[in-house]
Amino acid sequence: MVDLIVGLQWGDEGKGKIVDLVAKNYDIVIRSQGGHNAGHTVVVDGKKYALHLLPSGVLNPNAMNVIGNGVVVYPPQLIKEIKEFDKNIKNKLLISDKAHMILDHHIAIDQARERLRGKNAIGTTGRGIGPAYADKIARVGVRMGELKDIDKLLEKLKYYYEMNKGYFEYLGISIPKEKDLRKNLEYWQEELLDMITDTTKYLWDNIYKNMLLEGAQATLLDIDHGTYPYVTSSNTIASGALTGSGIPPKKLNKVIGIAKAYATRVGNGPFPTEDLGTAGDKIREQGAEFGTTTGRPRRCGWFDVVAAKYAITLNSCDEVALMKLDVLDGFDEVKIGVGYERNGEKLDYFPSDLSDVEPIYETLPGWDKSSGIRKWDDLPQNAKKYVEFIEEKIGCKIKYISTGAEREDTIIR
Repeated sequence: MVDLIVGLQWGDEGKGKIVDLVAKNYDIVIRSQGGHNAGHTVVVDGKKYALHLLPSGVLNPNAMNVIGNGVVVYPPQLIKEIKEFDKNIKNKLLISDKAHMILDHHIAIDQARERLRGKNAIGTTGRGIGPAYADKIARVGVRMGELKDIDKLLEKLKYYYEMNKGYFEYLGISIPKEKDLRKNLEYWQEELLDMITDTTKYLWDNIYKNMLLEGAQATLLDIDHGTYPYVTSSNTIASGALTGSGIPPKKLNKVIGIAKAYATRVGNGPFPTEDLGTAGDKIREQGAEFGTTTGRPRRCGWFDVVAAKYAITLNSCDEVALMKLDVLDGFDEVKIGVGYERNGEKLDYFPSDLSDVEPIYETLPGWDKSSGIRKWDDLPQNAKKYVEFIEEKIGCKIKYISTGAEREDTIIR
């Protein structure tokens, strides 16, 4: 049985908490795309874990964790995360030999491009993810399995640097010295090679087990279906998780969509229900809305029904987890974006071009003291009405409701 968790907004919805909550039911947890531009924060017994490349299943002592072929891996970051856990983590982690590597020049290219874009910057994390995926598509990338033969890999990289010398000079990027490059590659080989394998074959051999695909980023950041060009560089939707892991489509059992009870976005790009006033500031403060990876303050606003329905359809969601409901405690009233309007025309769908789109809101009475509630019957009445209103509008069952950072602060309906 293979289940999948996917974000329905612009990321940061709290996917890590739900993965951690349900991971005890799975034998294998798989990360299938993105790089260390993604971040999942999980709180267990008061201790906070910030995961960027490791699947959230590492907190489950019984689960095997897989970094799939669709992920781009920055080896120093992965090694750092591994060392932050107990020494047995290496026995619980497999890395696809087909996953591409992020090298330091990818990071330098990413940051240089953003500087050159100036006011038109996309707002990337500057972690080299886009350039690494670009090299993958251009068929000049480096895969994790190539760490098996350092000499051969060095020759490949020397040729790559020679071919791109002019571009590097234009961007003001230095080509690394061979001895420094060799030293890094040998260290990565020493730390990671034992975990690198054909994970597609491993998953096929264990397809009878319970597996959980853990999405990174979210639907509205998908390279094809998101708010292009202000998106990430991989396919973040459910079908992308299958491509990024090698799991056959007909093996997928259930899709759980994750959405905040409001909406946030990091970086530039359209955000129809963004609130630039005191309400948005209050959401940011109460929700501690700062990026797990970058620390950047997130743009905050109200729940967007149109965007959520679009994401639910794209991903064929069977159920939804509504996260951080408690962040809306203390508001006299709360808004929900139920439609769009452009030049006087009402839109009930999520258009490819969101320019000049204005949200249509409905307003509901607010509530207080939902924080830490773990039973549906104990929720404030207005909070229940809010959840039921969203459920009706999105046309998908809300099964999980998060009311706090701890794993147990979750209502399961």
